[in-house]
Amino acid sequence: MGPFFNGYLEIFYMIKRIISLSIILTIGGILLLSFTTTKKSDFSAYSTAGLDLYYIAPNFNEIEDDNTFVSPELGKSYLGFKEAVAFKESRGDYGVVNQFGYMGKYQFGKSTLDLIGVRGISRNEFLKNPKLQEKAFYAYLSRNKWVLRRDIKWFVGKTMNGVEVTESGILAAAHLGGPNAVKRYLRTGGVEGFADAFGTTVRYYMKRFGGYDTSFVVPNRKAKVVL
Repeated sequence: MGPFFNGYLEIFYMIKRIISLSIILTIGGILLLSFTTTKKSDFSAYSTAGLDLYYIAPNFNEIEDDNTFVSPELGKSYLGFKEAVAFKESRGDYGVVNQFGYMGKYQFGKSTLDLIGVRGISRNEFLKNPKLQEKAFYAYLSRNKWVLRRDIKWFVGKTMNGVEVTESGILAAAHLGGPNAVKRYLRTGGVEGFADAFGTTVRYYMKRFGGYDTSFVVPNRKAKVVL
């Protein structure tokens, strides 16, 4: 026989060996599976049923400044509330101005002061007038309490992002970010939040200033400071 025919024979025997090997491997696999005990995996130990899977990670500013100021004498009264807010805002300093231009004991911006009728006075005049700053704080609280009256009615007593909603918490958060930011936070179930230039959040203020008695504050849509 010629070399051409011999080449075909070699190819034929090679294919035959490959097919035989494939058959052996297939049969071996079937036999191995037939002797393997079928067992369902038990994942019950890894169940997340009943766990709170919504986590709020505080930012660095909130971690570093987590010492809540509570006056033993004033307690959870309205005076205790305003002094606690003042301590967080400025350490209670009437004369301080921060790097963003917010002024005084309660860190007011110019647009907010305009809103409550504090116009026509200089920054230095405002900083040197504690009585005016106290009036401005109350007027802004009074206006915000009117703007947020429905939200106070709907959400006080509920828990949102692990924090109980209280009237004082709502009013403090409105001082931080404005009443509209608090509305968005509450009406989206805490999904749409707000953080100021320092990274302080609505949730943090609601937690930190919750539980004070702010019934002293009368809601007033047209609250203004009488100079």
